[in-house]
Amino acid sequence: MTAKRSEKAYTNESISALKGPDRVRKRPGVIFGSDGLEGCQHAVFEIVSNSVDEARAGYGKQIIVSKYRDGSFSVRDFGRGIPVDWNKSEEKYNWELIFCELYAGGKFTAEDYGFSLGLNGLGLCATQYASEYMDVEILREGHRYTLHFERGELVGEMKKEPVAGKKTGTVIRWKPDLDVFTDIAVPEAYFADMLGRQAVVNEGLSFLLRIEGDGGKFAEQTFFYENGIVDYVRGAAGEDTLTPVVLWKGERTGRDREDKPDYRVKLGIAFCFSNRVRLLEYYHNSSFLEHGGSPDRAVKTAFTGQIDAFLRQSGKYLKNETRITFTDIEDCLVLLSSSFSTQTSYANQTKKAISNKFVYEAMAEFLRHSLEVYFLEKPDEAARIAEQVLINKRSRENAEKTRLSLKKKLVGSLDVMSRVQKFVDCRSKDLSRRELYIVEGDSALGACKLSRDSEFQAIIPVRGKILNCLKAEYSKIFKNEIITDLVKVLGCGVEVQSKASRELSAFDLSSLRWNKVIICTDADVDGFQIRTLILTMLYRLTPTLISEGYVYIAESPLYEITAKDTTYFAYSDTEKKRVLAGLGEGKYTLQRSKGLGENEPDMMWMTTMNPETRRLIKVSPAGAQATADMFDLLLGDNLAGRKDFIATVGADYLEIADVS
Repeated sequence: MTAKRSEKAYTNESISALKGPDRVRKRPGVIFGSDGLEGCQHAVFEIVSNSVDEARAGYGKQIIVSKYRDGSFSVRDFGRGIPVDWNKSEEKYNWELIFCELYAGGKFTAEDYGFSLGLNGLGLCATQYASEYMDVEILREGHRYTLHFERGELVGEMKKEPVAGKKTGTVIRWKPDLDVFTDIAVPEAYFADMLGRQAVVNEGLSFLLRIEGDGGKFAEQTFFYENGIVDYVRGAAGEDTLTPVVLWKGERTGRDREDKPDYRVKLGIAFCFSNRVRLLEYYHNSSFLEHGGSPDRAVKTAFTGQIDAFLRQSGKYLKNETRITFTDIEDCLVLLSSSFSTQTSYANQTKKAISNKFVYEAMAEFLRHSLEVYFLEKPDEAARIAEQVLINKRSRENAEKTRLSLKKKLVGSLDVMSRVQKFVDCRSKDLSRRELYIVEGDSALGACKLSRDSEFQAIIPVRGKILNCLKAEYSKIFKNEIITDLVKVLGCGVEVQSKASRELSAFDLSSLRWNKVIICTDADVDGFQIRTLILTMLYRLTPTLISEGYVYIAESPLYEITAKDTTYFAYSDTEKKRVLAGLGEGKYTLQRSKGLGENEPDMMWMTTMNPETRRLIKVSPAGAQATADMFDLLLGDNLAGRKDFIATVGADYLEIADVS
């Protein structure tokens, strides 16, 4: 369908560019990742990260973050103070560049900040643009600078006044604008989580959170980790760990591509193993990498490779056992990675993943070497790690087998009618009443559908002659749709351990959905053969159904004798003679019974399906061995034995043999 064309002209003047604050206010999601609460929270992080960068550069040991009742926030640091005076090289005041110019800042050269969280010169300006108001106070070089912005524009002029003392630092207070964000009610939990994470990866740096309450009083909470990531991992893992907490630090220099410049990478990894706690957290330049990226790939590669190598070298794998995966390691690993680099490729401005190739290569190599030495120096700890990982692996595989088996069981009990061709279910869910008729072909299916009691009798037709399950390989048996459909309808699975049967659940008698499994075929040679093949299938795939007495054969009458208004059914020649003798010299008609598909519904109900009048032969386990031997002789691979048997007793069956 073609959309209706716009009547408005599309000319050169149709192209426009957003300018000034509108570059952020009209498209906040581009910078903050969202125009909702998550984007508003990221604006807070952008301001805090600037103060963190200043502290990491060696200026200031505390950052104070406040949340006010009017919905505004403030961040105070004790760094050098933002330079906002005249910039000769740019011929502008620095406050214009920093607060009103995207892609402007002091972190584009590694010499200024080294390993900085802020990179692009976007965060502070974008937050100012997205604010209802922003107040800035800067102490620097013996002066106090103050600025007031409203909705992206400076109100009045920058004020500069001399102050006594040597105090320096920056205080920024702002209120996010509801015209920009759909929600600005940043919860206290976000501040606590974000500042707690920053304290972990910036050891020795203190964060004070102040929440304004009633009466203007502030509730305060301090976040501080003297030993950084080691303290955090030790606290998260608790006391009962498999191994002590290990801290590895390293530094590498390299490049992402041959034609790119070198940059430095600092690595810090603290970890231990535990069978009670699992934790994986990645940080880069103090930013929490929610989606991981390069450090996550490096940890997975190194830990999986080295632990697998140790298991192989120490002979802990069983014969033909599959190898471990990182999932098995992750289940018992408590690890925090904090890396820094002078050049960082974040996935986007929200800084939730990095993609540096060299960071991955450097960390993977560093971890591989460190783990190799660790396993050599601490063999007892290495053995405990290996044993726990193997326990996790084998538990996972057993759980997966159980899950698949249960899934097959549950799926097998759901809507069989829609998955098995021409199966007709019954209404009752009472297993003590449910009966399954296995009938010969579509014609018998139609007759039985009209004759049955649909409350408790279900029907599945056998389409054509079933496979001889005594001679066929399992791979061929379980590719046969007739056989697999029958097994699915039975619901109990198969008593066969074979790769070919993996799509069918393991045998469970309690999952059988029927009280009686009734084989119902025509009373002729073809019918007898189909009946035998079905019994052979059950004997090979589900012998317990026979031994527990669930399998029956429905007898079909051989003769139909009508005298006056009465019809008699004879199931054998002996019965026929007895009925005829009882009729004496009276007139009668005698005819061979038709196939099941040609019978009238009333006759089918009376002779084959009515529990009160039908004749069922219970397949008894008493002669199971003799039956098995006869199956093998007549249907198996013993051709010479079959010829001898036919030569010996074949003459007794010439009358019923189909030799036409």
